Amino acid sequence: METRLEFEILPQPDDMTCGPTCLHALYRYYGDELPLETVIEQVPSLEGGGTLAVLLASHALRRGYDATIYTYNLKVFDPTWFRPDAPPLQERLRAQMAAKESARLHTATHAFLEFLRLGGTVRMEDLTSELVRRYLNRGIPILTGLSATYLYRDMRESWPEGEPDDVRGLPAGHFVVLCGYHRLLRTVMVADPLMPNPLAAEHFYELSIDRVINAILLGILTYDDNLLVIRPGTRKRRRGRADPHHRQ
Repeated sequence: METRLEFEILPQPDDMTCGPTCLHALYRYYGDELPLETVIEQVPSLEGGGTLAVLLASHALRRGYDATIYTYNLKVFDPTWFRPDAPPLQERLRAQMAAKESARLHTATHAFLEFLRLGGTVRMEDLTSELVRRYLNRGIPILTGLSATYLYRDMRESWPEGEPDDVRGLPAGHFVVLCGYHRLLRTVMVADPLMPNPLAAEHFYELSIDRVINAILLGILTYDDNLLVIRPGTRKRRRGRADPHHRQ
Protein backbone atom coordinates (compact mmCIF):
# COMPACT_ATOMS: atom_id res chain seq x y z
CA MET A 1 0.00 0.00 0.00
CA GLU A 2 1.31 3.45 -0.97
CA THR A 3 0.61 4.98 2.47
CA ARG A 4 -0.44 2.97 5.49
CA LEU A 5 -0.46 4.23 9.04
CA GLU A 6 0.68 2.01 11.90
CA PHE A 7 -2.78 1.76 13.35
CA GLU A 8 -4.40 -0.73 15.73
CA ILE A 9 -8.02 -1.19 16.68
CA LEU A 10 -9.81 -3.45 19.16
CA PRO A 11 -13.05 -5.34 18.53
CA GLN A 12 -16.12 -3.36 19.51
CA PRO A 13 -17.67 -4.99 22.61
CA ASP A 14 -21.23 -4.91 21.20
CA ASP A 15 -23.28 -3.72 18.25
CA MET A 16 -23.63 -0.19 19.64
CA THR A 17 -20.04 0.73 20.51
CA CYS A 18 -18.32 1.08 17.13
CA GLY A 19 -17.93 4.85 17.59
CA PRO A 20 -16.20 4.82 21.00
CA THR A 21 -14.04 1.88 19.84
CA CYS A 22 -12.81 3.90 16.84
CA LEU A 23 -12.20 6.92 19.07
CA HIS A 24 -10.23 4.74 21.50
CA ALA A 25 -8.07 3.52 18.60
CA LEU A 26 -7.32 7.12 17.60
CA TYR A 27 -6.32 7.99 21.15
CA ARG A 28 -3.95 5.00 21.25
CA TYR A 29 -2.48 6.06 17.90
CA TYR A 30 -1.52 9.35 19.50
CA GLY A 31 -0.11 7.65 22.60
CA ASP A 32 -3.12 8.41 24.79
CA GLU A 33 -3.81 5.18 26.70
CA LEU A 34 -7.36 5.73 27.91
CA PRO A 35 -9.10 2.36 28.52
CA LEU A 36 -11.79 1.42 26.03
CA GLU A 37 -14.28 0.88 28.84
CA THR A 38 -13.73 4.47 29.97
CA VAL A 39 -14.27 5.87 26.49
CA ILE A 40 -17.50 3.89 26.12
CA GLU A 41 -18.71 5.10 29.52
CA GLN A 42 -17.88 8.76 28.84
CA VAL A 43 -19.22 9.12 25.28
CA PRO A 44 -22.97 9.91 25.37
CA SER A 45 -25.29 7.37 23.74
CA LEU A 46 -28.42 8.07 21.73
CA GLU A 47 -31.81 6.79 22.75
CA GLY A 48 -31.93 3.29 21.32
CA GLY A 49 -28.12 2.97 21.22
CA GLY A 50 -25.22 4.22 19.18
CA THR A 51 -23.80 7.73 19.10
CA LEU A 52 -22.97 10.62 16.76
CA ALA A 53 -19.58 11.65 15.38
CA VAL A 54 -20.05 15.08 16.92
CA LEU A 55 -20.34 13.50 20.38
CA LEU A 56 -17.09 11.62 19.77
CA ALA A 57 -15.51 14.88 18.62
CA SER A 58 -16.58 16.75 21.74
CA HIS A 59 -15.04 14.04 23.91
CA ALA A 60 -11.75 14.58 22.06
CA LEU A 61 -11.97 18.36 22.45
CA ARG A 62 -12.39 17.99 26.19
CA ARG A 63 -9.20 15.91 26.26
CA GLY A 64 -7.23 18.70 24.57
CA TYR A 65 -7.40 17.55 20.95
CA ASP A 66 -8.35 19.58 17.89
CA ALA A 67 -11.38 18.28 16.00
CA THR A 68 -12.77 19.07 12.55
CA ILE A 69 -15.96 17.57 11.13
CA TYR A 70 -16.58 17.48 7.38
CA THR A 71 -20.34 17.16 7.16
CA TYR A 72 -22.53 16.06 4.25
CA ASN A 73 -25.74 16.03 6.26
CA LEU A 74 -28.22 18.30 4.50
CA LYS A 75 -30.79 17.42 7.17
CA VAL A 76 -28.77 19.43 9.69
CA PHE A 77 -26.76 21.91 7.61
CA ASP A 78 -27.73 24.12 4.68
CA PRO A 79 -24.90 24.53 2.13
CA THR A 80 -25.31 28.32 2.16
CA TRP A 81 -24.31 28.38 5.83
CA PHE A 82 -20.71 27.72 4.74
CA ARG A 83 -20.37 30.71 2.42
CA PRO A 84 -17.83 33.35 3.51
CA ASP A 85 -20.59 35.93 4.09
CA ALA A 86 -22.92 33.55 5.98
CA PRO A 87 -24.19 34.39 9.48
CA PRO A 88 -22.62 32.51 12.40
CA LEU A 89 -23.30 28.79 12.19
CA GLN A 90 -24.65 28.73 15.74
CA GLU A 91 -27.27 31.33 14.81
CA ARG A 92 -28.59 29.32 11.88
CA LEU A 93 -28.62 26.07 13.87
CA ARG A 94 -30.70 27.67 16.62
CA ALA A 95 -33.10 29.21 14.08
CA GLN A 96 -33.57 25.84 12.38
CA MET A 97 -34.18 24.09 15.69
CA ALA A 98 -36.92 26.62 16.47
CA ALA A 99 -38.55 25.99 13.08
CA LYS A 100 -38.44 22.17 13.00
CA GLU A 101 -39.71 19.63 15.50
CA SER A 102 -37.64 16.52 14.65
CA ALA A 103 -36.31 14.96 17.86
CA ARG A 104 -33.26 13.54 16.08
CA LEU A 105 -32.51 16.96 14.56
CA HIS A 106 -32.75 18.62 17.96
CA THR A 107 -30.40 16.04 19.47
CA ALA A 108 -27.85 16.56 16.71
CA THR A 109 -28.20 20.35 16.87
CA HIS A 110 -27.59 20.51 20.62
CA ALA A 111 -24.53 18.31 20.12
CA PHE A 112 -23.14 20.54 17.37
CA LEU A 113 -23.74 23.69 19.40
CA GLU A 114 -21.73 22.17 22.25
CA PHE A 115 -19.03 21.04 19.79
CA LEU A 116 -18.72 24.59 18.44
CA ARG A 117 -18.68 26.04 21.96
CA LEU A 118 -15.74 23.77 22.79
CA GLY A 119 -13.78 25.08 19.79
CA GLY A 120 -14.57 22.47 17.15
CA THR A 121 -14.71 23.25 13.43
CA VAL A 122 -17.43 22.21 10.96
CA ARG A 123 -16.72 22.26 7.23
CA MET A 124 -18.61 21.32 4.09
CA GLU A 125 -16.25 20.41 1.25
CA ASP A 126 -16.57 18.04 -1.70
CA LEU A 127 -15.82 14.50 -0.56
CA THR A 128 -13.01 13.37 -2.86
CA SER A 129 -10.03 11.06 -2.79
CA GLU A 130 -7.84 14.17 -2.59
CA LEU A 131 -9.50 15.20 0.66
CA VAL A 132 -8.88 11.74 2.15
CA ARG A 133 -5.25 11.72 0.97
CA ARG A 134 -4.68 15.19 2.37
CA TYR A 135 -4.81 13.80 5.89
CA LEU A 136 -3.50 10.26 5.40
CA ASN A 137 -0.36 11.53 3.68
CA ARG A 138 0.30 13.64 6.78
CA GLY A 139 -0.10 10.63 9.07
CA ILE A 140 -3.57 11.62 10.31
CA PRO A 141 -6.21 8.85 10.44
CA ILE A 142 -9.83 9.74 9.60
CA LEU A 143 -12.73 8.51 11.69
CA THR A 144 -15.80 8.33 9.48
CA GLY A 145 -19.48 7.64 9.91
CA LEU A 146 -21.10 5.83 7.00
CA SER A 147 -23.82 3.46 5.86
CA ALA A 148 -22.91 -0.06 6.95
CA THR A 149 -25.70 -1.35 4.73
CA TYR A 150 -24.02 0.09 1.63
CA LEU A 151 -20.43 -0.54 2.74
CA TYR A 152 -21.07 -4.22 3.37
CA ARG A 153 -23.75 -4.63 0.66
CA ASP A 154 -25.60 -6.22 3.53
CA MET A 155 -29.29 -6.69 4.25
CA ARG A 156 -31.14 -3.88 5.96
CA GLU A 157 -32.02 -4.42 9.62
CA SER A 158 -35.31 -4.50 11.50
CA TRP A 159 -35.74 -1.97 14.28
CA PRO A 160 -35.21 -2.24 17.20
CA GLU A 161 -34.24 -5.92 17.01
CA GLY A 162 -31.32 -5.34 14.62
CA GLU A 163 -32.09 -8.54 12.72
CA PRO A 164 -31.50 -8.79 8.94
CA ASP A 165 -34.75 -8.10 7.08
CA ASP A 166 -34.77 -7.13 3.41
CA VAL A 167 -38.46 -6.10 3.52
CA ARG A 168 -39.10 -4.44 6.90
CA GLY A 169 -35.48 -3.49 7.50
CA LEU A 170 -33.92 -0.03 7.59
CA PRO A 171 -30.37 1.12 6.68
CA ALA A 172 -27.80 0.82 9.46
CA GLY A 173 -24.97 3.20 10.29
CA HIS A 174 -21.43 2.40 11.41
CA PHE A 175 -18.09 3.98 12.32
CA VAL A 176 -14.71 2.95 10.88
CA VAL A 177 -11.29 4.57 10.57
CA LEU A 178 -9.51 5.23 7.27
CA CYS A 179 -5.80 4.57 7.79
CA GLY A 180 -4.18 4.01 4.37
CA TYR A 181 -4.44 4.82 0.70
CA HIS A 182 -3.12 3.50 -2.62
CA ARG A 183 -3.25 6.27 -5.18
CA LEU A 184 -2.72 4.15 -8.30
CA LEU A 185 -5.20 1.44 -7.30
CA ARG A 186 -7.60 4.02 -5.81
CA THR A 187 -8.14 1.91 -2.72
CA VAL A 188 -8.38 2.92 0.92
CA MET A 189 -7.39 0.88 3.99
CA VAL A 190 -10.29 0.55 6.43
CA ALA A 191 -9.87 -0.24 10.12
CA ASP A 192 -13.19 -1.79 11.15
CA PRO A 193 -14.01 -2.49 14.83
CA LEU A 194 -16.73 -4.99 13.92
CA MET A 195 -15.45 -8.53 14.24
CA PRO A 196 -16.38 -10.64 12.45
CA ASN A 197 -17.47 -8.33 9.65
CA PRO A 198 -18.92 -9.20 6.22
CA LEU A 199 -15.84 -8.06 4.27
CA ALA A 200 -12.83 -9.64 5.95
CA ALA A 201 -11.66 -12.10 8.57
CA GLU A 202 -9.72 -9.35 10.34
CA HIS A 203 -10.04 -5.71 11.28
CA PHE A 204 -8.28 -4.32 8.19
CA TYR A 205 -9.27 -4.50 4.54
CA GLU A 206 -8.84 -2.52 1.32
CA LEU A 207 -11.81 -1.16 -0.60
CA SER A 208 -12.33 1.06 -3.62
CA ILE A 209 -12.29 4.69 -2.54
CA ASP A 210 -15.45 5.22 -4.60
CA ARG A 211 -17.35 2.60 -2.60
CA VAL A 212 -16.24 4.15 0.67
CA ILE A 213 -17.19 7.65 -0.50
CA ASN A 214 -20.63 6.43 -1.56
CA ALA A 215 -21.09 4.71 1.81
CA ILE A 216 -20.18 7.93 3.63
CA LEU A 217 -22.61 10.04 1.61
CA LEU A 218 -25.41 7.50 2.09
CA GLY A 219 -24.79 7.78 5.82
CA ILE A 220 -27.20 10.74 5.68
CA LEU A 221 -29.98 8.19 6.17
CA THR A 222 -28.76 7.59 9.74
CA TYR A 223 -26.94 10.89 10.51
CA ASP A 224 -23.62 9.12 9.81
CA ASP A 225 -22.40 11.06 6.75
CA ASN A 226 -19.19 12.72 7.88
CA LEU A 227 -15.44 12.70 8.26
CA LEU A 228 -14.02 13.37 11.71
CA VAL A 229 -10.40 14.53 11.84
CA ILE A 230 -8.88 14.49 15.32
CA ARG A 231 -5.38 15.81 15.96
CA PRO A 232 -3.46 16.54 19.15
CA GLY A 233 -3.93 20.18 20.16
CA THR A 234 -1.22 22.44 21.56
CA ARG A 235 -1.46 20.90 25.03
CA LYS A 236 -1.15 17.37 23.61
CA ARG A 237 1.80 18.34 21.43
CA ARG A 238 3.64 19.65 24.45
CA ARG A 239 3.21 16.21 25.98
CA GLY A 240 4.95 14.65 22.98
CA ARG A 241 1.85 13.04 21.47
CA ALA A 242 1.82 14.81 18.11
CA ASP A 243 4.12 12.51 16.19
CA PRO A 244 1.78 10.26 14.16
CA HIS A 245 3.29 6.91 13.17
CA HIS A 246 3.11 6.02 9.51
CA ARG A 247 4.98 3.89 7.08
CA GLN A 248 5.33 3.98 3.31
